[in-house]
Amino acid sequence: MDNKTAAVKMRNITKTFGSVVANDKVWLDIYRGEILALLGENGSGKTTLMNMLSGIYFPDEGEISIDGKEVVIRSPKDAYDLGIGMVHQHFKLVDVLTATENVVLGLKEKGKLDLKAAAAKIRAICDQYGFEVDPDQKIYDMSVSQKQTVEIIKVLYRGADILILDEPTAVLTPQETDKLFAVLRNMRDDGKAIVIITHKMHEVEELSDRVAILRHGQFIGDMPTKSTNAQEMTNMMVGHSVTLNIERPEPVDPKPRIEVKNLTVRSVDGVLKLDDISFTANSGEILGIAGISGCGQKELLEAIAGLQPVESGSICYVEDNGEREELLGKDPLHIAEMGVALSFVPEDRLGMGLVANMDLADNMMLRSFRRGHSFFTDRKSPRKLAESVVKELDVNTPGISTQVRKLSGGNVQKVLVGREISSAPTVLLTAYAVRGLDINSSYTIYDLINRQKAAGVAVIYVGEDLDVLLELADRILVLCGGKVSGIVEGRGAQKRDVGMMMTRLGGNKADE
Repeated sequence: MDNKTAAVKMRNITKTFGSVVANDKVWLDIYRGEILALLGENGSGKTTLMNMLSGIYFPDEGEISIDGKEVVIRSPKDAYDLGIGMVHQHFKLVDVLTATENVVLGLKEKGKLDLKAAAAKIRAICDQYGFEVDPDQKIYDMSVSQKQTVEIIKVLYRGADILILDEPTAVLTPQETDKLFAVLRNMRDDGKAIVIITHKMHEVEELSDRVAILRHGQFIGDMPTKSTNAQEMTNMMVGHSVTLNIERPEPVDPKPRIEVKNLTVRSVDGVLKLDDISFTANSGEILGIAGISGCGQKELLEAIAGLQPVESGSICYVEDNGEREELLGKDPLHIAEMGVALSFVPEDRLGMGLVANMDLADNMMLRSFRRGHSFFTDRKSPRKLAESVVKELDVNTPGISTQVRKLSGGNVQKVLVGREISSAPTVLLTAYAVRGLDINSSYTIYDLINRQKAAGVAVIYVGEDLDVLLELADRILVLCGGKVSGIVEGRGAQKRDVGMMMTRLGGNKADE
């Protein structure tokens, strides 16, 4: 690549947050007509580095050059003026506005705002690259994939030819991912420079032209994607050899543990979230839940855990001797008092799972403080548990007295999963247990979940990576528009078939 000028040159880029060095003298080149995959473990500095390029952070040291000219980027506006746009993992759209209104929001243009002209320009961008979006459609009527399309069009509309996408396929179906990849290739072929931050190795191999790897905030190296493989890239990220196999032992003596019958759930504002759902989760088995984001996965787990009001139906806990206990109408405390050992890793880590301003040890205590009857709370056991979780899951923290809010998202997730698994459950509910985790940490969690299965726990695993679901789960329940689209065996199921099941009920309504 040295025979052509880099669109972006980052030299000796350093960024610290207090005592934490997020980026340490990083060198990185980004070229037009190329898709670059930026890889690294949680906390390796990938997003921080790209946030400096897109104007969200300002480097403590180092230089950034665009097309050979040194520049200073102090804000996202500076970045846009230089042709740099970043599409973040969490969309920044106003639901009640149309696609066009969101795209032009915040732009200062001469004269009166012409929405018709803006919509025409958006259609031209769609035609050029192969996007499918209606400029007049409201955001609240769009699927996740369509919302992401609006975010990408927003940066293209502003003239960006250097695009950064953070975890772009996190909530897309295989079919939507294929469409996105086709668009990104069209943009690359049009001479745009594209950077993707992702943890999905099969997508790196399929899409990118070159990979660059960070470890502990330092640049480790880069290479053409065709010259490497997932194993080598992972070893470079971690710094030692890593095993990338997900075990799937056959269930041993599976018995019904949770029986859900005709479950119907509505949101507070009356929207039907689950419509007449029925299934059985067995002990010693992993039941995977697949579906487009917002298809009722969250409400399903919360209903079983006693955290979600239910309109109708039944949720029974089945004892080894066949006796049934109805869980419906009981809160988590009552469920625990019944002797049901149920653990829940919620989607909202800091909203429902952990208390951000408490340290690791005190967050462990939240799970165990009711066990004792002493007037004084036992702090010794939670401290031991916190130390064990930090060691076992390699949590990157200065110590167990560190407030949870000071940890990276991936490390917060490790603390939460470790705490819930350590309570020796008979039912384990996990919502996106590896979301935001790097590949090495993810495989640690898969191993922990498999150990729970081997111990006879009934595991209900909501996941967004279909490749992992197909490797990990014994059975997969597919949700579409709040209904059960089908239940398939994990062994032998085809990714594209499951992807079709995720979208096939009710046509476009399945995306709502």
